[in-house]
Amino acid sequence: MPQARVAYILLWFPEPTQTFILDEVNTLCRLGLGVEVHTLYSARPPEAVAGMAPAAAPVRHLGAAYLGSLAKAAAHLDPEARRFCFRVLNRRWRNLETMAEAWWATLAGVYLAPRFAAAGIEHIHAPWANGPATAAWVASHLSGIPFSFCCHAHDIYPPDGALKEKLEAAAFVRTISTANELHLTALAPAAAAKLVKIPYGSPLSGAPAPVRSAQPPYQLLALGRFVVKKGFPVLLAACRRLAGEGLDFRLILAGDGPQRRQLVQLVREYGLEGRVEFPGFVPHRQVPDLLGRADLFVMPCVIDPRGDRDGLPNVILEAMAHEVPVVATDVNGVSEAVRPGETGWLIPPEEAVILAQTIREALADPGEARRRARAGRELVAREFDSTKNYARLKDWLEK
Repeated sequence: MPQARVAYILLWFPEPTQTFILDEVNTLCRLGLGVEVHTLYSARPPEAVAGMAPAAAPVRHLGAAYLGSLAKAAAHLDPEARRFCFRVLNRRWRNLETMAEAWWATLAGVYLAPRFAAAGIEHIHAPWANGPATAAWVASHLSGIPFSFCCHAHDIYPPDGALKEKLEAAAFVRTISTANELHLTALAPAAAAKLVKIPYGSPLSGAPAPVRSAQPPYQLLALGRFVVKKGFPVLLAACRRLAGEGLDFRLILAGDGPQRRQLVQLVREYGLEGRVEFPGFVPHRQVPDLLGRADLFVMPCVIDPRGDRDGLPNVILEAMAHEVPVVATDVNGVSEAVRPGETGWLIPPEEAVILAQTIREALADPGEARRRARAGRELVAREFDSTKNYARLKDWLEK
């Protein structure tokens, strides 16, 4: 490993629901960038990260065990640094959880600043705009090392109370979609010149799914965390309609989360027992197997009542990379990958009737579905290649 030049700050790493961040770090290391990762929270238990690729960068975890060390570092701040930290924290946070994360992130930034300076770190980067970016901002201000961060979805919709100042203080800010770029420009016009659009990378591991002759029972696949913004209740409502119309299908709804009980109840209420399977959380290495059995991948994202939404779910790119036809909803950056009439089917969110009609349309014309799936794989190879996109990010981190 080369001498670390860039420090990454995250809440957890590796994180099972953020395999794209692991791919980002590993690709940067493969390209020759010296990276070390610092997490604000403790390490995940081994069983939680089983099956994930090993991290190519060294990882150092903080967490509750470091509370005394963080408090001691804060106690030795000079008056100007104390005033800055107070300014960071003295604002309206969107909820108590965000406020607690910001306080911990600020303490972590205070603790990490002298360590980064002593280690010769030349740049600090946070892959998320919320707590990790706050820690990077504080560590940068106290050490003089420039920092940057990336904006995705829940970390900027709605923005936390410090986002505008972080945008203005950063050396550059990565966005993953044009939609986010426009949103951030409106929030902080003075920082618009710092915004750099670098989409996700997809490692394109594995071969395309074998060509399937779509026939009943049609195999539908949806995958993600069971949270409001994924829109899975809308998908189940569409499935109830499809079942009522006599379509023979099976849906694998893979994942887990706080909505699981509600989704299981909806399956019973809609009479979909025997049609919907809940395999639970699926390790990333098993996702290609699911894609290989799917006639259609469905991602019915919505905007939740608080404004939270997906940026561009990486699983959409994985489905496209494996040449599986995709039906998705037009939320945030999804349209930059799923282009109607070209690489998939794109519909409005929260429209169960339209979703059912579109699923039926995609299944009814296997030739058109295959054409769009091939175009989707070509798009991912062209615009979401890990090596190409993270080489651009490497250039910015080395400036």
